[in-house]
Amino acid sequence: MNDSVAANTALLTEDHQARTSEKRHPTRSPRDAASLILLDRSSTTPRALLGKRGKAHAFMPDLYVFPGGRRDPGDNRVPLAQPLQDEVLNKLMARTRARFHDKAARGLAVAAAREMMEEAHLSLTPSEYADQLRPDVSRFRFLARAITPPGQSRRFDTRFFACFCDELGLEPDAVQDSEELHDLTWLPVDAHESHPLPRITRVILSDLVDALAEDPSLPFGKAVPFYYSRNGRFVRELI
Repeated sequence: MNDSVAANTALLTEDHQARTSEKRHPTRSPRDAASLILLDRSSTTPRALLGKRGKAHAFMPDLYVFPGGRRDPGDNRVPLAQPLQDEVLNKLMARTRARFHDKAARGLAVAAAREMMEEAHLSLTPSEYADQLRPDVSRFRFLARAITPPGQSRRFDTRFFACFCDELGLEPDAVQDSEELHDLTWLPVDAHESHPLPRITRVILSDLVDALAEDPSLPFGKAVPFYYSRNGRFVRELI
């Protein structure tokens, strides 16, 4: 483990312990969720889309996050305009429960696309399917996975996807605020200190910066960092 990875996992552990020191919630099973890191690479430094959650949110209020949310049961049944790459689907199936099937994996990609539409008003459905949700997820990379540790008010098993705007013909200026996310902002992936972000979001952005430095195209079959807690401390494994 290199120094930056060790520092990131230590900070995740410190953040978790600080947030659970005063009030610990009953342990509950994490719910499957997905986020999409949409990237604009028209500038020298790629920019990622984030928005601010409202004060009334029980989970991560007043913080800037990637568009995303939990996977709904209906997401598994949504047809795709273009499917996930095989390398991505295989990675999504790794380290999962026996009852987690490929439809659930595809449902995670649908959830990410649906939440992008609901929270940022950006549709990933090609124009020929304009009257329905039928996203093109063929350019999604599986970037990272993180499970909220026990003791939090909400727990999610979140898969973070990444995709470039130009690959799907999306215009960065087309984003619009929603009830879920406001002040939607394109932040340089390596310079976001001016905005309050959850610790896990900063860690995922750090992983993204490293991945882009290694290969700016973000290969589909790249190893995926997996963050979860063990005995009160965060660990990072590669899938």
